Amino acid sequence: MPRPRRRSRDGEAPARAPSIDLVLAGRLLVGGHIQPMEVGIGADGRILAIGKSLRGGERHDVGDSIILPSAVDCHAHFRDPGPPDAPETFDSGTRQAALGGIGAAVDMPNTTPPTTTVDRLSDKADRAQGRIAVDLLLYAGLTAPERVAPLSRHAAGFKLYMSPTTDIEPPRMERLPALLSAAAATRLPVHVHAEEPRLFRETTELEGTEGWNARRPPEAEMQAFERLHPLPGGLRLHVAHVTLPSLASRIFREGESFEVTPQHLLLSAGRGADARWKVNPPLREPPAAAELWEMFRRGLIPILASDHAPQSAEVKSRPFFDAPSGMPGAETMLPLFLARVRDAELDLSVLVRAVADRPARLLGLPQGRIAIGHRANLLVVDFRKRAEIHANALHAPCGWTAFEGWPAILPREHYLDGRRIVEDGEYVGAHEGRLLRPEFAPGAAPAS
Repeated sequence: MPRPRRRSRDGEAPARAPSIDLVLAGRLLVGGHIQPMEVGIGADGRILAIGKSLRGGERHDVGDSIILPSAVDCHAHFRDPGPPDAPETFDSGTRQAALGGIGAAVDMPNTTPPTTTVDRLSDKADRAQGRIAVDLLLYAGLTAPERVAPLSRHAAGFKLYMSPTTDIEPPRMERLPALLSAAAATRLPVHVHAEEPRLFRETTELEGTEGWNARRPPEAEMQAFERLHPLPGGLRLHVAHVTLPSLASRIFREGESFEVTPQHLLLSAGRGADARWKVNPPLREPPAAAELWEMFRRGLIPILASDHAPQSAEVKSRPFFDAPSGMPGAETMLPLFLARVRDAELDLSVLVRAVADRPARLLGLPQGRIAIGHRANLLVVDFRKRAEIHANALHAPCGWTAFEGWPAILPREHYLDGRRIVEDGEYVGAHEGRLLRPEFAPGAAPAS
């Protein structure tokens, strides 16, 4: 005879515990070691259980493949809205992110027109609905103190450009303290492009990437960071695409957040006049890139971000100094570094923290870790299947990559809230990505 259900003091039956809909079995990174484990996922797309042997729902065993949290990309430019000939859209950009193992990405506001008002932010959100393959966080441009509070009720964070970008001019020096104070009051993350344009040089005898490094010199990056100080209390500062080991060391000591990009870790100045390697800030000299890589390898750089910023092959074929800056990276960022893990050049724990856990904490998202209560945004990675990056096999409409021929490990499967969106390297989702804002205090640790 079945036992009667217990009732609470007010006579109501207690709510049933959520049941597991899907068990994903494979190998997990636990305490720095890879071991056989299983992940139980509920109907709401959250992780309900982690253990050696779970029961309930459908079971999917991925064998010796490793289950990792999806990446969270703090820095992407999906160019939407943009001109008719824009080299990217929400559809194409987020599809690349999904295939590259990114489950959530920050979309920056230097679009055409720039996302600097509530109306433009709302229009951008409307454009994204039903067209995004992964989750998006829409950032607003930090341009005027009086706009900050209204924008903060809709944006996931802010971007401050200290050098000119698409239709966004840097703030005047005397307005910067008021702007930062207004942003600090919102408690939202503030990402900063730190370059001081007053130190840019118009001409140089050097050409190509070396010349670009001379025109936008390292001291411009350091001086822009100096201009931010003293920081107002409560400001959640995040410095984008740091290229200087000395600046990275300083920000690390001061306890602020910052990111590096694959291009500044793996590429360096000296590649000639090919504008595909033109980015802002510039690629630095080989010794600086090597030192930055060593810092990353040792876990001294908190976040890896793509700065996915595609340009068409046509405009990149112009003379170097006439061509626009930027390169695609959403589909290649994580695979490049998984290959470094495979070759024992990088510890998997260091990579997962930099590409998933820490950016999720910065953005206030309950993901980036395989933990109970977190979203089941998960990857299946088979390190035995080494590949090479080739533009004709990627999904970027621009049709090129700076990493042609480089080794890569591509995710075998990708799950968004427990739903499979990538299978055997093909996108099989239904563009069910969501627009996100912080769910807990950015920078803090979510409950698990």
